[in-house]
Amino acid sequence: MISLTVAEIAAAIGAEAPAGTAEQVVGGSVETDSRLVGAGSIFFALPGEVTDGHLFAEGAVTNGAALVVAERPLDLDVPVLVVDDGVAALAALARNVVARVRARGRLRVVAVTGSNGKTTTKNLMRAIFSAEGPTVAPEGSFNNHVGAPISMLRVDESTAYLVVEMGASGVGEIARLVSIVTPDVGIVLKVGLAHAGEFGGIEQTERAKSEMVRDLPESAVAVLNADDPRVDRMSEVTRARIVRFGHGPESDLRAVDVVSSIEGTSFTLEVDGARHAVQVRILGEHHVSNVLAALAAAREFGVPMERAIAALGEVARAERWRMELLDPGTGVTVINDAYNASPDSMSAALRTLAQIVTPEQRSVAVLGEMAELGEFAFEEHDRIGRLIVRLNIHKLVVIGQAARHIHLAAGLEGSWDGESVLVDDIDAAYDLLREELRDGDVVLVKSSKSAGLRFLGDRLGGVTGS
Repeated sequence: MISLTVAEIAAAIGAEAPAGTAEQVVGGSVETDSRLVGAGSIFFALPGEVTDGHLFAEGAVTNGAALVVAERPLDLDVPVLVVDDGVAALAALARNVVARVRARGRLRVVAVTGSNGKTTTKNLMRAIFSAEGPTVAPEGSFNNHVGAPISMLRVDESTAYLVVEMGASGVGEIARLVSIVTPDVGIVLKVGLAHAGEFGGIEQTERAKSEMVRDLPESAVAVLNADDPRVDRMSEVTRARIVRFGHGPESDLRAVDVVSSIEGTSFTLEVDGARHAVQVRILGEHHVSNVLAALAAAREFGVPMERAIAALGEVARAERWRMELLDPGTGVTVINDAYNASPDSMSAALRTLAQIVTPEQRSVAVLGEMAELGEFAFEEHDRIGRLIVRLNIHKLVVIGQAARHIHLAAGLEGSWDGESVLVDDIDAAYDLLREELRDGDVVLVKSSKSAGLRFLGDRLGGVTGS
């Protein structure tokens, strides 16, 4: 974070600086986890569902915190700023810091949301912009009402590009994030059933995602997925200039001649009357949309297209546990895609599995629950089971009772010669697969994060660390 006095921080978050501390300068990182605190950090003691950050404030000071923001007075050896709402204070500080850096005239901000693909697109943009100048982008899926402001607070006087990933579990949350840092470019990738149970249905999901572009000023750019009708019609609710990406002729950035293989994904990009060959190492043609979105942002910020494409070619994977290709050295190939799962991402991963296997190879799907689907859970698990049969996946292993309808639907489809097995837990699945996998098998491991199958994917893929 940029250096500020305690008085400036207090004014930004609506607190009162303790006597004798107003001119003290603080410029370290902003953290909500005391374990991440270093010398000069600001520690926000936030109450949580499981524990309370106030209990760790003393430890944060021991680790080097120079300032603590809390919702009640604390007796510590550093200044404590007391606020009514720690999360609101965190957002207020982020708003203030980004505005200060932006006022210097160099900082460009791009934000991305969507039911699927946010983290991949964020990582692709980080690769492009890091080659152009100092770039801040969150690690992992740091995209909620706490994580996003912390990411924003990583900017300093040298930052040229800020990439913000915006997730949400309800209407209004993206709007609040947008209000903290109004993007120069706002990207919407897709409206799907991910977290539909939390949103209350696809219509509410659409409403929530549209918040990315609804309040953008005329000077901003709304980058929209023309292949998704729900996203495309967001053009009707924004004042921003519209840029579309997709596979159809109406797209400003269009992908044609898409080819997906075990080596990655390639296509021809048509933009501004020119054609460019694009090759990325990320598995799955569903990532083409994410690549197009990242290239659209690069185009708006004046990055030459060939240079942006070259930067993307250096990205080895979408993200840890996202279509991550693993070679355990046993003749088996493992695709670990078990960080999250929605009906759309599950379908896309299965289609990729079917596409990349050669006639000599066997496709194996190891699947767990798609969580947070609410009333759609039965229908969507059933649909996935039937899709597996239609894609001619050779073997299916379903883990856990919450995912059993995938197994049942595959059996009911009737035209399948493959084998479906339902097991109770990850250990049982591992023992089964260790016995049955053979040379040449390509194994997809896919589930929501809560099911924990990413760790099974690591075991099968020979990964020993985190």
